[in-house]
Amino acid sequence: MSGTIIDGIAIGKVIREEIKERVDLLKEKGCVPGLAVIVVGDDQASHTYVRNKQKSSVEVGMKSELIKLPATVTEAELLEHITKLNEDDSINGILVQLPLPNHIDENLVIRAIDPKKDVDGFHPENVGKMIIGQRAFLSCTPYGIIKLLERTNTEIKGKHAVIVGRSNIVGKPMGQLLLQRDATVTYCHSKTEDLASFTKQADILIVAIGRTKFITAEHVKEGAVVIDVGMNRDENGKLCGDVDFESVKGKAGAITPVPGGVGPMTITMLLKNTLHSAEQACIAKNGSEQ
Repeated sequence: MSGTIIDGIAIGKVIREEIKERVDLLKEKGCVPGLAVIVVGDDQASHTYVRNKQKSSVEVGMKSELIKLPATVTEAELLEHITKLNEDDSINGILVQLPLPNHIDENLVIRAIDPKKDVDGFHPENVGKMIIGQRAFLSCTPYGIIKLLERTNTEIKGKHAVIVGRSNIVGKPMGQLLLQRDATVTYCHSKTEDLASFTKQADILIVAIGRTKFITAEHVKEGAVVIDVGMNRDENGKLCGDVDFESVKGKAGAITPVPGGVGPMTITMLLKNTLHSAEQACIAKNGSEQ
């Protein structure tokens, strides 16, 4: 018997419809949410992600602005673009597509974005607020995973969540968000000895390591909820995750596919963050709660 397939496409669609309704309400008050995306260089994967983000933002009624810069752009020039967007009242969200060329300091670029427009949730101010439980923009992939769990009525409180991977973008913030929802959290990583001894304890197993089909049935507890954040290519060039889907789906209680699981939720949460930024700006503009 196979586990339930968690359909990120369907769940993301429902949430984007909810976002569109709120965007329409904002427009009635004279506030149009605006998302600006900066992409540097000609990396095809980056351009694909950016196209999807732009298309999704337009579908929910947001203003979308794309700034394409050559790979030779200087750090100072990129920072100048960010400064202009920080000062532009028609822009509520600023996203700089990563990775950036080696001659540009990613941390400097992230810190240059106004925290109130940091809809990727990467600015140290937002990360710090998130860790201590204050209102903040949340990193989109962990935020999307939380919504997947909530929308599938997955119990988090009191459950043991094991996260494989400790990146600043997924692993670290993921653990904090689960901790805030009263899960018991274990982090595993490349230096963890006897990985399976930890992952087999997981009620919720989240894998974000960038290694093709690394997690197999022997790593998974019967009935566990398995969330696969990986986006890799297998030996046939087909998209796949960090979890061996065919091996694990018969043992898991629920599992996300790749593609069609976590990916659509990441873009959806980017739109949700942009909407929230626009709502706050509209309140400030009109001088009262909307």
